[in-house]
Amino acid sequence: MMPIERIRPDGLVHSPAFSHVAVVPPGATTIYVGGQNSVDADGTLVGGDDVAAQSIRALENVKTALAAVGAGVDDVVQWTVLFVDGVDIAAAYGAIASELATEQPGLVTGARVAGLAVPGALVEIAAIAAKLS
Repeated sequence: MMPIERIRPDGLVHSPAFSHVAVVPPGATTIYVGGQNSVDADGTLVGGDDVAAQSIRALENVKTALAAVGAGVDDVVQWTVLFVDGVDIAAAYGAIASELATEQPGLVTGARVAGLAVPGALVEIAAIAAKLS
C-alpha cells in the first residue's frame, strides 16, 4: 500500500511544524479523535492556568486515544487545536512542537475561541489519523 503523502508545495510557507496537503491512499483506515482537553481519567482538569502544561496533557490524551486503536502521532493527518482567547499560543505550541514536528508533519488548523466546554480548559486538541493496512 502507498504511504500517506504529506505535501508542502512551493509557493506556500515551508514549516517543519505542518504540511499543507495530505493524500491518504485507498484502503487506509481513518481514525477520528474528538477534542481532548487537559483532564485526567477522572475528568479533573490538569495544569491549572498553565497553557503549556495543559497542552502537554491534552496531547497525551490524544496519544492515549490513538494508542487504543494501534495508531500514533506519526499517523495523524490533521490536527485541530483550539485555544481560549488570550492565552499565549507560542507557549502552548512550544510545549508540544517537538512531538508534532516530524519529517512529514500533519496538517494543522488552530483557532482562538471564547471558551471550551470543560471549565478552566485553555486548549483542546483533536486529530484525524489514517492507519495503513
